[in-house]
Amino acid sequence: MIIGFEGAKCYHPSILCPVGYAYWRYQPSFSINLAFAVLFGVSLVVFLVQGIAGKRWLGFTIAMAAGCALEVIGYIGRLMAHNDMFSEDAFLIQIICLTIGPAFLAAGIYLCLSRIVTTIGPEHSRIKPLSYPRIFIPCDFISLVLQAAGGGMASVATHQNRNPKKGNRIMIAGLAFQVATLLAFILLAMDFAWRIHRGHTRLGQVVPGPQRGSPGRSWTFKAFLVALTLSTLCIFTRCVFRVAELSQGWDGHLANTQKYFVGLEGTVIVASVLLLNLFHPGFCFTEAMEARAVQPSKKTWYGKNKNVNQGSTSDVELVDVNTALPK
Repeated sequence: MIIGFEGAKCYHPSILCPVGYAYWRYQPSFSINLAFAVLFGVSLVVFLVQGIAGKRWLGFTIAMAAGCALEVIGYIGRLMAHNDMFSEDAFLIQIICLTIGPAFLAAGIYLCLSRIVTTIGPEHSRIKPLSYPRIFIPCDFISLVLQAAGGGMASVATHQNRNPKKGNRIMIAGLAFQVATLLAFILLAMDFAWRIHRGHTRLGQVVPGPQRGSPGRSWTFKAFLVALTLSTLCIFTRCVFRVAELSQGWDGHLANTQKYFVGLEGTVIVASVLLLNLFHPGFCFTEAMEARAVQPSKKTWYGKNKNVNQGSTSDVELVDVNTALPK
């Protein structure tokens, strides 16, 4: 709460409480933010139930549940702001939680691609299946640290009535790094899909693509791939929006127009989690993994030597794709 002119307690803009002193230039919608909080809360509970039932998807469950929990807290902050547009606590709750929440959701998505590559055909990937989480999750952690540090610095500066611009710039750097990480992830996923379509391996050989009865032919698995693609694009869209929003500053047009926040922050992120609730990998991978299990044990190879067909296997690492599933 801020004390306005003539000692007035400020909750909403008025003659004694100029809107320029408020943390929002608009009153956050109670109904919209309540709906988002409820939807993320429901998604959180569903992810936990699905995780317990699925067992194998512990890392995915933790990442998605953490992201949803932060989203719920962030929208509670916006609900607080509906009744007090001058509340510093409400502003900081929503800006910090809603900024870093999608980083956890992205981590869950990164884990999925590793499983997809292992299930469909590691030989089509440019990198090893386990390299996906080992590369992208640390990058996601870096973006998370930058965003959290920037949010903390902005919070301290605001409490001390100083300009939070430095903290904002660090948050922008974290978001920009997240955008770059997601873009690299999307490009690798597209390359993997293209190489399967063309039948090319990572070492340039041509091999048959998925055949009838193979792991990639299940309709539930295909539905999961579509859901994962849309979810990734939703998070990517949101991150690009937040970079643009913070680049304009808190007085910018994007930050002070509620419809942009609702459409390019809340809607796309809630869509991303609900899609993965409806097409949860623990359910959609079942048929694909069963198809993989009934196939003869395969060995795929990674290495520098391309003369495997001639009998030379030097500098080649053999990996059993049936036991290479990441936890």
